[in-house]
Amino acid sequence: MRERLDCFVLQTRCTREWVAPMLGAHAAGRLNVHGNETPIDIDTDAAHGALAAMAMSLRRFDVCFLPVAPASLAWARISLSHSRSQLQTPVIAVVNELTAAALHDLYQLGIADFLRMPFCSHEARIRVERLLDEQRRYSYAVAGSNPKGGGAVPAQQGISVREATAAPNEYDSPDLEAYAVAAASRFAGSRESFRESKSKAVACFERAYITAALGRHGGNIAMAARAAQKHRRAFWALMRKHDIDAEPFRSRS
Repeated sequence: MRERLDCFVLQTRCTREWVAPMLGAHAAGRLNVHGNETPIDIDTDAAHGALAAMAMSLRRFDVCFLPVAPASLAWARISLSHSRSQLQTPVIAVVNELTAAALHDLYQLGIADFLRMPFCSHEARIRVERLLDEQRRYSYAVAGSNPKGGGAVPAQQGISVREATAAPNEYDSPDLEAYAVAAASRFAGSRESFRESKSKAVACFERAYITAALGRHGGNIAMAARAAQKHRRAFWALMRKHDIDAEPFRSRS
């Protein structure tokens, strides 16, 4: 485990009251949480780009805690969407009274994990440690070995855990290859056979693809199937296979 973890919490006016206990040193100084001195007013137009604007300064922290409550959910969604291409620091949502559907949306927009209030510093430290360990494993799995020196390629030349587990159809050929390498490397280290590993990887892809398609089309099965270029019956069969219900996507839309 790391001796010291430095995290940043993005405070807003509507969340600072219950975020305040997170600030400072926890777990005998092993978990340190910093925050912005001036909380963000999410009702201003500039607030939507605040997370993206901080992308560079956040690189010196291990993770960024993003407090999200029903009142700030819309702002959090837009902020994550605007910062996806710029943010390299993993984001852990600290949620207060959010529904499962709202959490699903945040995962789709790129959060790496979440914590529920009340804040527990020991749980936070364990989750941050696990997240950093996963990033290191995926980075080295994708990087492989250095063809010039024979040693391991530095982790920053690999891909992040969010990139490795994202839906592969969002990427072009080089990124798709990296996704495949990361998945194959992970399964190859297990005791499962090639057939079992391939079946799991395909099932994960199918589930993610169907979920993303339904979310994109507001739960309209016909439109999602048409966009996926699959017959509606075949699309419906995949939904039943993975126990996916379209109704939550309709209620969210």
